[in-house]
This record gives sequence, C-alpha cells and structure tokens, in this order.
Amino acid sequence: MWAGLKTLTDYKKKISSAEVMSASLPDELNTFYARFESTSPAVEVQKAQEDHCPPVISRADVCRTLKRINTRKAPGPDGIPGRALKVCADQLADVFADIFNMSLLQSVVPTCFKETIIVPVPKKTKILSLNDDRPVALTSTIMKCFERLVKSFITSSIPDSLDPLQFAYRPNRSTEDAIALTLHTALSHLDQRDTYVRMLFIDYSSAFNTIVPSKLVTKLRDLGLNSALCDWILNFLTGRPQAVRMGSTTSSTLTLNTGAPQGCVLSPLLYSLFTHDCVATHSSNTIIKFADDTTVTGLITGVDEDGLQRGGQSPLTSWCQDNNLQLNVSKTKELIVDFRRRQREEHAPLSINGTTVERVNSFRFLGVPHQRGPHLDSSH
Repeated sequence: MWAGLKTLTDYKKKISSAEVMSASLPDELNTFYARFESTSPAVEVQKAQEDHCPPVISRADVCRTLKRINTRKAPGPDGIPGRALKVCADQLADVFADIFNMSLLQSVVPTCFKETIIVPVPKKTKILSLNDDRPVALTSTIMKCFERLVKSFITSSIPDSLDPLQFAYRPNRSTEDAIALTLHTALSHLDQRDTYVRMLFIDYSSAFNTIVPSKLVTKLRDLGLNSALCDWILNFLTGRPQAVRMGSTTSSTLTLNTGAPQGCVLSPLLYSLFTHDCVATHSSNTIIKFADDTTVTGLITGVDEDGLQRGGQSPLTSWCQDNNLQLNVSKTKELIVDFRRRQREEHAPLSINGTTVERVNSFRFLGVPHQRGPHLDSSH
C-alpha cells in the first residue's frame, strides 16, 4: 500500500544531511568533542587503601532495576536491546549482581561497559560548524542499570543540604524554584533606597566534557564518600572508548580520560557534585545554578560595585580556571536593573579574561525572559 501511495503521489524521499556528509565528518566530530583532552591535566589513578569497603548490590535490587528498563530506548554499542534484559530480568539478576559487585570490589569498570557511541544532535536548523551539533552519548543499557544502582549509594551518602543553590538533579526542585529565588533576591534588594542589581548570566563551553576526574574524586573524598566508590568513579570516567556515528558511518575510536558523557545516568549528579564548591564569597552576591546554567546576582548599594568583583564574577573566573571549566564570554550576558531616579549615566563594564561582557536589556533565563523594565518578572 505504501509503495502504491508513493507512486501515485510521486513521493520523493528527502536526503538527510547524514547521507550527503563527507566520509571524514564523523572523525572530525570525534576529534572536536575530544578537544578538552589535550588541555586537561593528566589523570593519576591512585587507589585509597583505607575504608576500602565497597557497597554491595543485592540480587533484588538488580532484578528491580532490570524490570524498570524503558524498552523504547535505543540499545547501546553492545546491541543488546532493553526488552531482552527486561523480559529475562529474573534469570539475569544473579549473573549481573555478581558482575556489579566484582566491579565495585575491584574498583574497575569493564571496558565493554564504558564504550560510548556519540550521536550528534543539531542545536540549530542550519549546521554551519562542528559546534552546532550537540554530542549525546549512547551507552549500553546494562551499564545504565549499573549506574542507577551506584547513584542510589552516592545520593544516600551526600547530605541533602549540600549546595542549596543548585536546583537541578535534586528532588522537589525545578526551574521555577531557581527563577523564584533569583527574582526574590533581586526585588527584595531593589525595595531599599539607592540600590540596583547587576545580573551576570554565565555560559560554559561543554561543561560536562571538561570535568577532570581526579579533581572530582578529590572533592568526593572530602565530602566523605566511600573511598572504594571514589576509586570506582575514577575508573568509570577514565579510559572511555568513544566513537561518533552518523547514519551508517562510524568514526575511529578515541580513548578519553576527561569529562562525563552527556547521556550517562551518573553524569548530571557528578557534575553537580563537581561544582558544589562554586559559591559566592561576598554577602552581596548570589550564585544560583540549574545544571550548567549559572547566574551571578550582584546586589549593589550606592556606587559600591567592588563586592561584585570580590565575591561574584572574579572568584567565579578563578574557580573556573582551577577546575578546567571554560567560560564562553561571547555568550555570557549582563543585565542591569536600576530604578533610581538619579541613575549613573554609565555603569562600569564587566570583563572576563580581558573581554568585555555584552550588556543586554533582556535575557531569557531558564526559559523565562528577564528585562530591565518597571517590573522584573516573567510578564515583562
């Protein structure tokens, strides 16, 4: 029937970009996505000897996780469909429980579990550069189940009060909470005499891909996470084989030791833990985060703008340099909200790494437009 309809309507299949791409494009993309590897410090794998008692995963937990697999998700590089794992959960639970526990005991993740296929997803309608494709990692379904079990151990070990200004990847928190706090902080300050607000909307370059595993593990140990689990996370993030697939063409494989692939279950949690110490150091500033969307709100009274430099923008720049995060100054914007009758003609410009930050009259933060109009809310 479909063949007949195509003949009657003179249907012609549209040629996708994957079909007309050059044969070298997947390799070019793979090299581009691995660009942070050469600039990041070398990873020193050192296992801690003390408190090396790994968590134990029960057969019941494995079986429960396998039965919750979303069968609509694409299989990973191993080609094992989620439906097969879900249907055979009772039969496979003992086998995978032994594999998972042995992996945690030795703090080693099998290489076949770490294999990653990157599927480029366009950020824009028209692709003009390599950066216009977002790298989404496709990993094995069984590794995702393993990550979910490990994630539960990590979240149970980390205090709920950690990083209260990170609103992503936390239960009972949403973008609305981050927006409400940002607006409340700004408007409460503007109610006072001779005040105004400078809001800096930060943009990072491939934040997840720049995580340095050794730095992350050091922070996790400082937070009191089990040392065996820290060693496992270090091994999980290093020695990761990665290839890019576009249509029927797959690039050569590169081995990465930097970053947490977008698409892994643990990546969002590990990123939030990696950035938990990115905080303002001055009482007049607030750094609010939703994943890698970050805004610095400077509450200024009179003409004293030194607090913004001392406790907001400057410490953030230094923190990024120390933690291998790259600020994308061209996409970082500043919004000034000043309702004073005697406004200063010119506010001193902000600069990051010698580049002046663009000042805008409106900005869409977490999907909600913010403007410098008479009311700083979503309707203006």
